[in-house]
Amino acid sequence: MKERAIKPPESELNVEKLILSVGSMVRSIRSKRGLTRKSLAHQSNVSERYLAQVERGSANISLVLLTRIANALGVRTGSLLPDDEVNCIRYSPLGKLIDNFDLEAQKKAYRLLHNSFAGKQQAYSGIALIGMRGGGKTTLGGKLAEYCDVPFVRMHEVIAQLAGMEPEELIALTGQGLYRQLEMTALRQTIDTYPCAVVETGGSLISRTETYRLLREHYYTVWVRATPADHMNRVILQGDKKPLANTKQALHDLKLILEEREADYLLTNYQLMTSGQNIEESAAQLIGCCSHYLQHTE
Repeated sequence: MKERAIKPPESELNVEKLILSVGSMVRSIRSKRGLTRKSLAHQSNVSERYLAQVERGSANISLVLLTRIANALGVRTGSLLPDDEVNCIRYSPLGKLIDNFDLEAQKKAYRLLHNSFAGKQQAYSGIALIGMRGGGKTTLGGKLAEYCDVPFVRMHEVIAQLAGMEPEELIALTGQGLYRQLEMTALRQTIDTYPCAVVETGGSLISRTETYRLLREHYYTVWVRATPADHMNRVILQGDKKPLANTKQALHDLKLILEEREADYLLTNYQLMTSGQNIEESAAQLIGCCSHYLQHTE
């Protein structure tokens, strides 16, 4: 008689699925932050080998270690859990009310909320350029601001002013958590200070949902992009020689980061591909799509 394979209990399957999901979230957020596994291991005080196991979904991680990893990434521990494991509604009475609805009632509630709030957001405060280094944000942002006679604000400089040190030094000393808090503070300060401006943001801003949402609420957003090879070559031309140490690995890592961030970058209002055209052509394209959002109003 043929023996039937014994299936693992449903609870075991759910645990395995949860471990895989947590590993995937850790890897995704690490990539969006632009962190190497070695860097995250150092900042979280978790071994690089164990981090690799976590990201593969082969480590049954403890809550203590998961919290250390979350702190190093600058996110809440719950952010590393699947969406269906955490309550994303911050006003708990609303969450409890919706939890009691059946599916059809939830759909109706969504339509009512959407119709009540859609289209009621304030006018844009200007243009925000986002994307990885080497895309052309600084050069093109400066040209757009000059053409429209509005301020050009670099978030990197605002954060440095708030921190009293360069952002890279801040991250090295304190990890991602404080940097992400200052990034949000810098964005709010920029919104309050400049009624109309061109704003250049860091490429990893998209990794904190609240900050990215605030940016998109107040600015017409543009993803300034390029091919991975162009990104890397331009960074090298800017004087950063780190990619030269291992060009093949650096390009591989860059492609992975772009893949992880692409879905978030595509939430922007406009995507500008700068590869295959010169600066003047890219600037003309940016001015053409954005200048009417920078008209002075009395």
